Amino acid sequence: MTTNYAGFVSEAEAPPVKATPVVNAFNEWDPLEEVIVGVIEGSCVPTWHVTLEATMPPNQSGFYKRNGGKPFPKEQVDAAKRELEEFVHILEAEGVTVRRPDALDHTRPYSTPDWSSSGGLYAAMPRDTLLAIGDEIIEAPMAWRSRYFEINAFRPIIKEYFLRGARWSAGPKPQLTEDLYRQKYEEPANGAVNYVITEFEPTFDAADFIRCGKDIFVQKSHVTNSFGIEWLRRHLGDRFTIHELKFDDDHPMHIDASLMPLAPGRALVNPERVKKLPKMFDSWEILRCPKPCMPDSHTLYMTSKWINMNIIMLDEERVIVERQEESIARAFKEWGFKPIACNFRNFNTFGGSFHCATLDVRRRGALKSYF
Repeated sequence: MTTNYAGFVSEAEAPPVKATPVVNAFNEWDPLEEVIVGVIEGSCVPTWHVTLEATMPPNQSGFYKRNGGKPFPKEQVDAAKRELEEFVHILEAEGVTVRRPDALDHTRPYSTPDWSSSGGLYAAMPRDTLLAIGDEIIEAPMAWRSRYFEINAFRPIIKEYFLRGARWSAGPKPQLTEDLYRQKYEEPANGAVNYVITEFEPTFDAADFIRCGKDIFVQKSHVTNSFGIEWLRRHLGDRFTIHELKFDDDHPMHIDASLMPLAPGRALVNPERVKKLPKMFDSWEILRCPKPCMPDSHTLYMTSKWINMNIIMLDEERVIVERQEESIARAFKEWGFKPIACNFRNFNTFGGSFHCATLDVRRRGALKSYF
């Protein structure tokens, strides 16, 4: 290395600045650089199964029983697609690189030696299917038979990330035989949870985990069992500590409508489900999510109205919120955040919002402890 006459290193000979790895995600709030956004085209009503009985809104059971294996209503799919495009436009305008999975036909039937399905579901929710931690992308061993091949839509992107230096792994491919399910599922009583899946094999949805640097939080649910949590704990090793949380939710499925870390020392919680957090949160500011604005008349096939808190942070201040959810937008402003409104209510129909519809692949930051 040489210096010029003033004693400065010449620009041509300066040591290169180390670039952020192609996959780099340690929390929910570091500045977002690249994200995968799902697609709704080709979506399919999942085949009725006991796992749906345990998790879906009771008023939708008839819809599933009548339409399993068929496409979702076209007008609803088209409306959700328009909102996804608006979301992508906003992300790109905020400087975020957006990747999209393949739009596959999920109505095609398939089978294994043990069972068959009249179709799949969709590739709309990458947060359910994939877990990005550090420089690694992990494929989730999901418990729903209708999601068995969902990962195929994301494989071209994952392979590219791997070739560019990311680590790529997958949970044990589940058999999903009858041994995994409690066929005689009964609605819980007295606040207890009757999990519809057993401990036959490790399963989890990635959306049951949420990242806070060296600490990762998880809930056991109707799709995530203790076996799956322990598999991920051993897989990640001692760089991370996984903490299991329990909420007042007798139909648990995905943690990001109960707890949402927003910034170092600040977290949003569902006031109906989160009555108490572990003592490690005592130094954090706990923000209670306002009641949703969504009317009862709006169709929700897979979720409650608390999907309003399923937001995505672009950094420690900017947050994307559903345009009609005015109560949470006002609250974010009062709390000192900068909400960015996006129409997403028609996408909410299909079971998720901004956090579900994304996988934040790269955030500009490093592994730290926040507790």
